[in-house]
Amino acid sequence: MQWLRTSCVGIAGGALVVVVVGWATGSAAVWQPAVVASAAALAYGLGAVPALAGYQFTAWIVAAVVAAMIYPASFLRIDPAQLGFTRLPSINLRNPWLILLVVQLVMFGMGTQMRLRDFAGVLKMPWGVAVGIFCQFTIMPLVGLTLTKLFQFPDEVAAGIILIGSCSSGLASNVMVYLAGGNLPLSITLTSIATLLAPLLTPLWMSLLAGTLVEVKFLKMMLDIIQIVIVPIGAALLHDYLRTASPTGRRVVHGVAAAGVAWLAFLAVGGWTRIASIAGPETLPWIAVGGFLLGAVVAGVVYHSLTRVLTAIDRWMPRASMFGIVYYTAVTTAAGRDDLLRVGGLLFLAAVLHNSLGYLLGYWLSRALGMDRTSARTVALEVGLQNGGMASGLAGAMDKLATLGLAAAVFSPWMNVSGSVLANYWRRRPVDSTGVTAPSARDAD
Repeated sequence: MQWLRTSCVGIAGGALVVVVVGWATGSAAVWQPAVVASAAALAYGLGAVPALAGYQFTAWIVAAVVAAMIYPASFLRIDPAQLGFTRLPSINLRNPWLILLVVQLVMFGMGTQMRLRDFAGVLKMPWGVAVGIFCQFTIMPLVGLTLTKLFQFPDEVAAGIILIGSCSSGLASNVMVYLAGGNLPLSITLTSIATLLAPLLTPLWMSLLAGTLVEVKFLKMMLDIIQIVIVPIGAALLHDYLRTASPTGRRVVHGVAAAGVAWLAFLAVGGWTRIASIAGPETLPWIAVGGFLLGAVVAGVVYHSLTRVLTAIDRWMPRASMFGIVYYTAVTTAAGRDDLLRVGGLLFLAAVLHNSLGYLLGYWLSRALGMDRTSARTVALEVGLQNGGMASGLAGAMDKLATLGLAAAVFSPWMNVSGSVLANYWRRRPVDSTGVTAPSARDAD
């Protein structure tokens, strides 16, 4: 398929010429489809250019944003009647439950790349983990707040910036640390621990910093994060546990999974309505979380069984996660198109500043706290790269995807670009055994 990718690079260039001609003649019917075609063709064709192949995923996100900005209605609802299927109902692509399922898929795919042993890193490098977590959950929320004061965004857009700053790091930071030649065990441990702490610290920062901008319900947000992040990652880690579990451990897990199946069957016959008529409103969210946890056990067992039959499924999960990220980025962009047209330029500038200050302050604060250069680079990438999926999921759960979710839609593509650039820059300038940055071969020439 290399020839097809190469051809797409040429198609992208040709479509760009059509864009210029259409723009110059004022023909939207010409330049609008051409710019979408150019972005999509380039995203696929980058795989044929070794030096740019690492940016292919980011290019797909950009293509999704371009398409959603030009044809927003196509990314908000699917109407089968327009295709001749009159008996099928229309699908609301920004339905909170659909967004939840997509984000859970993204988090599950992220979880399949994690291992239970990753959490043991706390015992091996406690100071590094403490410094990294401190930097993660202080620098980014406070920088986000500062930027909202500086640019005077609308309240809900401003709250979205604080939200993404208050989220944990995502799997992208581990990839960037690997590319940079950083301290990968520390990176993986920081991501794992930050994810576990997010249900407490993210709603805490949102309550303190964004409580005057949007209504923040601490308990609800905490439970939402458990559903959005902890449950799918927990299901993936259960799959990891079952790989080496003892017979007794397997029996226990299968017993809990059987209880989960019974619970789901109970809900399917109207059980939730009965529970809601008995339990109080304060108790229902906790019962729902318990049900999600049982569902996670079922999902983990089912997925583990599938991997024994379909051995390639583990390799495909990261791609499924990438599709999910492209999906909710496109839907968020389409839903908030009008706001983006008003504040998009400033929001992009805020993304650049937020991200850059995360790298800068993360590096130098960790150095000031006694960490070596390699570990400081690791912390910088962990701090600068936030979990956009978590932010989008929470915005969807609050039914504010079009405003609260805008920051995640703009920040996520930029974080992938800047993280790749910084990681490759540091890779060419490794730290030697004495802690001194060695010159790259290019510098030596």
